[in-house]
Amino acid sequence: MRAMVLEAVGQPLVLRELPEPQPGPGELRVRVSACGVCRTDLHVVDGELPQVTPPVIPGHEIVGRVEALGPGVEGFAIGQRVGIPWLGHTCGQCWYCRHQAENLCDAPQFTGYTRPGGYAEQVVADARFAFALGEDGDDVALAPLLCAGLIGWRSLVKAGDARRLGLYGFGAAAHIVMQVARWQGREVYAFSRPGDRAAQDFASSLGAVWAGGSDELPPEPLDAAILYAPVGDLVPAALRALRKGGRVVCAGIHMSDIPSFPYDILWEEREVVSVANLTRQDGLDFFAVAAQAGIRTETHPYRLEDANRALDDLRCGRFQGAAVLVP
Repeated sequence: MRAMVLEAVGQPLVLRELPEPQPGPGELRVRVSACGVCRTDLHVVDGELPQVTPPVIPGHEIVGRVEALGPGVEGFAIGQRVGIPWLGHTCGQCWYCRHQAENLCDAPQFTGYTRPGGYAEQVVADARFAFALGEDGDDVALAPLLCAGLIGWRSLVKAGDARRLGLYGFGAAAHIVMQVARWQGREVYAFSRPGDRAAQDFASSLGAVWAGGSDELPPEPLDAAILYAPVGDLVPAALRALRKGGRVVCAGIHMSDIPSFPYDILWEEREVVSVANLTRQDGLDFFAVAAQAGIRTETHPYRLEDANRALDDLRCGRFQGAAVLVP
């Protein structure tokens, strides 16, 4: 099996030939057909997440076909198309798991971080955390839904019933969430890096009622704003764009430090909340909505061995939408 392996934090991934992984009890072995490149992968590679312990095979937006079933696996068949997301395993015993908050599990495992991920030709997954994807749609187009879509959906739910919604950082997640929000009848205001006309034009093409730089205020106060860019400076900027009682949702797993800001932009019952990981129910809910809303992803395929170039292109904002590795 070929895989792109992080052997040292902060260094490029290395293409390695590894033994074929064998599924244990309750696990599936999946032949990867597409794996999205997520900003969280950059946080893993750059060592911005705690306890990154090389060697690591990144990747958690995985689409593939089941090719082996471990003991005790039910409900899946050889050849079936499945998706494997970021949340790869939970303990099932802690307070959070017992209270429908498995995304906050005290002893979780994460695909492409604490267990091998999809920058490879094959991957083993806990069958309980794999999603049956059916046969509609292209593998490459579906891959970004496994994280950009799922976390985007959870952050949208967290934003409540906001009619005027701001999206800060117009990348993979935002371009999916915008389509869902527009289908729901919301007005979407898109914020990109100042001067990034390509991103603003892309947002406008997807139905944004306004698109501008993150250093600008929207023409109308927002009911809620979701931050996908991992930039702490955007929190006070988004607060200034809110109406009274509005909410800022921080959707990233990592963010630079939030600077101090005057209390008056938080006052009047504005809120700042975060989103952490996802639950399996999020996946079931989102894939049902995605099918109804007719989500279309903007993707840029790369060969598996070009993973470092894909990561660098993501880091530098060289494309709109999402990068996807194809083994």
